[in-house]
Amino acid sequence: MVNLLQKRDDLIGITGSILCIIHCLITPVLVMSSTLLQYDTLRASFLSLDYLFIGINVLAVWSASRHSTSTIARFLWLFLGLFATGLLLEEVHAGFEYLAYAASLGLVITHLLNIRYCRTHHAH
Repeated sequence: MVNLLQKRDDLIGITGSILCIIHCLITPVLVMSSTLLQYDTLRASFLSLDYLFIGINVLAVWSASRHSTSTIARFLWLFLGLFATGLLLEEVHAGFEYLAYAASLGLVITHLLNIRYCRTHHAH
């Protein structure tokens, strides 16, 4: 049962990270092509989505790693920290935006590895 719940949490984390990547790629296009909305309103709306993605990933990483002592769990937390840092500081320097992309991809890969690890090391 724990293995099934952990897999679900990893899938939620993967989905959250992929949606964040899509959001980050689409946002500049929407901002540049939108003449119906004011920039400040649109920017505030999309910034709140950043916090939502951070929150989803915090819950997914916590839940996926709470019963694990593997190195994978440590990498989940590392990528989560880098992901949050990149999102929160992307206005400071363009490099933080790329950090957020890389960390989001790292979260996806690490969640996939965690699913595989749980499948091969489950308790009987």
